[in-house]
Amino acid sequence: MPDSSARATTIAIPKGRVLKQLLPILQNAEIDTEPLTRESRKLIRATRTRTGAPLRFLMLKPDDVPTYVEYGAAELGIVGRDVLLERSYDLFVPLELGIGRCRVAVCGRPGEKTTALGRPLRIATKFPEIAKRHFDQRGVPVELIYVGGSVELAPLTGLADLIVDIVETGETLRQNGLEVLEDICEVSAVVVGNRVGIKLAQERVQPLINALASAVAAT
Repeated sequence: MPDSSARATTIAIPKGRVLKQLLPILQNAEIDTEPLTRESRKLIRATRTRTGAPLRFLMLKPDDVPTYVEYGAAELGIVGRDVLLERSYDLFVPLELGIGRCRVAVCGRPGEKTTALGRPLRIATKFPEIAKRHFDQRGVPVELIYVGGSVELAPLTGLADLIVDIVETGETLRQNGLEVLEDICEVSAVVVGNRVGIKLAQERVQPLINALASAVAAT
């Protein structure tokens, strides 16, 4: 009989595309995923491992996952490395999951000349820190314009010369007459951990990390 008084390990996970890719890994790690696939507006989903260890999942927007982990509301989290590159967090990264693979890239109109404009390049992006580091390393002056969504519109409307965005298949770019001009980095989903929380609950958390690592290797 599992110990019903055992403390649950809390894992912050992103809703949406990455969650769908994460489910097979959780299943291979012998975690009951039925509560995660159930139609529900509940933001906390309780479940168990095959051995009866209690778990609870926090269903979050991707950008919020590392915040919940860093401040100790969850011991572990699943997040895209792009989120970690965009903002500074004090987190432990014990495992690459190999899912949610995509790239951060500079995109614009094919063949568009962006030199000798007589002004800084205007870059529209949801990732201003990644974009700033990229262009600073190349000595290119830029004006960064934060755009939270539909960033492809920026070059089409004259808001910006280029965009820096996540690219998976490139289909949205193609349909809007844009293309990748330069790759910045490749990113995928990783497991992050609260440094103090992992140490204090090592007997609960480390077996879970090990099970996820074995599941990734088997997937």
